[in-house]
Amino acid sequence: MTFTLRMRGDATTAAAGARNVIQKLDPQQAVGQTLTLDSLVGNSIARQRFNTLLLAVFAVVALSLSGIGVYGVMTYTVTRRTHELGVRVALGASARDALKLALGQGMKLALAGESIGLLGALALTRLLKTLLFGVSTTDPLTFAVIALSLALVALLACYLPARRAAKVDPMIALRGD
Repeated sequence: MTFTLRMRGDATTAAAGARNVIQKLDPQQAVGQTLTLDSLVGNSIARQRFNTLLLAVFAVVALSLSGIGVYGVMTYTVTRRTHELGVRVALGASARDALKLALGQGMKLALAGESIGLLGALALTRLLKTLLFGVSTTDPLTFAVIALSLALVALLACYLPARRAAKVDPMIALRGD
């Protein structure tokens, strides 16, 4: 048998009082577990909460790894093109032009990868349907926020090596590898 009490105030003192009243009415009656509604609801959604937390941790790790990967590829690409960028600057291009060139090429690749990833995510949304509550699997706001976040991470990962390459003295860049 389950009793439900509605009350205002501290639930732990009310539980002790309810237990005393039950024992006075029927000393043979065993009083088991007492739970608040908050703890009962919390227990009922604990698995979903854990799955969401795990998914969020994996998302942060994936975002970090993608940023590190884009940074590594851009650093390698810009390092390989330092001589070319030095020639461009020596022939009259400004450091800003070199920065825009390196940054633009890196962002083209990053945005192409992001587009492919978004299409893949849209295709695989059915797998996540059981983990989502209160939001559809193809929520446009969620996809927009994620796409913007990935683009900002890619922009930062592209900007750092491109800025470093744009600041290189043309004479040092032309001197050789």
